[in-house]
Amino acid sequence: MKSVCILLQNHYEIDIRVRRKAEALVAAGYRVDVLALRSSFSKAKTYNLCGVNVYTCSLGKLRGSLARYAFEYVAFFLWAFFKLSILMGRERYAVVDVNNLPDFLVFATAYAKWKGARIVFDMHEITPEFYMSKYGIRPDSWRIRQLKRVEKASMDFADRVITINEPIRDLLKDRGLDLSKSTVIMNSVDESLFASAARYPAEARLGGARFVMMYHGTLTHIYGLDIALEAFALVQQKMPGSELWILGDGPEKESLRGIARRLGLETKVRFLGTVRPEKVPEWLAQCDAGVLATRRDMFLDFSFSNKLSEYIVMDKPVVSSRLKAIRHYFSEDALAYFEADNPTDLAEQMVRLYQGPELRARLARNAKEEYVPIRWEVMKQRYLKVIADINNEGAGLGDVLNPPRSNARTTVLR
Repeated sequence: MKSVCILLQNHYEIDIRVRRKAEALVAAGYRVDVLALRSSFSKAKTYNLCGVNVYTCSLGKLRGSLARYAFEYVAFFLWAFFKLSILMGRERYAVVDVNNLPDFLVFATAYAKWKGARIVFDMHEITPEFYMSKYGIRPDSWRIRQLKRVEKASMDFADRVITINEPIRDLLKDRGLDLSKSTVIMNSVDESLFASAARYPAEARLGGARFVMMYHGTLTHIYGLDIALEAFALVQQKMPGSELWILGDGPEKESLRGIARRLGLETKVRFLGTVRPEKVPEWLAQCDAGVLATRRDMFLDFSFSNKLSEYIVMDKPVVSSRLKAIRHYFSEDALAYFEADNPTDLAEQMVRLYQGPELRARLARNAKEEYVPIRWEVMKQRYLKVIADINNEGAGLGDVLNPPRSNARTTVLR
């Protein structure tokens, strides 16, 4: 049995992308170890979850300032380097899968690579754009130039590079990514987790609302929930019996409550708190439409929310910011797009969906059709092929492993 080690500077239990990969490997017959941060979900130093062996580092994840990021990154890097080197002597890993951030975490595999392991670098984020967005750093700053150098060196060091969508792969190509060793593995949802809730009766929903829009996830500024509240306030009189449900927690929760009160939406907006992951499908089944009001900047324009996949597999229409990555895969016939950061445009789309049950059904149907080439079953097989092929010459991987270009239609619904 071949062994794979996964490096992740995050809490393994909540990183759904990494869990999907690890559990797919176990199901395919691999032994899988994960090196990750210790979390409140399991305070054990080592434990087994669904067949995956998890080794943890007791290091906080406070972040915030650049200095704190640097400290956490370096501390985890050193722990991962020594832990992996020790384990390599015992397990002889065939493959080490490194997940950023940070990009330089890939170099923690130096000893393992020297001993014969092949290195996969899964780029969850594009680091320069992430820091430009988070801290307002100028694109021509020396910090950004250094981050791009580290990014390029990290891609060169790895035997295979995974990106999460095609627009990001194209961006990285211009920064030196060798496309012959790159693969797109999108952040698609595992549809099997949603199958049992697909026909949960909407009539049983909380309070018997006539029309429910929903957001589920972290309550932070980048996801534009304040924009969604402003839009809803503009048209609530045109949407009698409608509600906006917000599932999740985060730093913006109290601020959003205050905005809802100021806009007179106390009885129209429900803050439902954190929901256990296994319960999310039942909540999604009760809504009429998903709302993804993500802001746009140089980083977020490349984002592809996992929440979008979840609404689509649950046959729910989605109102979405017109972001580059999302628009690459879904046509104007599949999602109710609005211009990012524009509450007036978002309000118009809310009303259209409220007033158009046929439109809602058509959007949901088209989105599901356009989702087929990027669903998790396709992505899972692509990932398993990367791991299988990396142990031989891997000829011709580029054409086999990368999804075809989107042929999304461009008809605008009005």
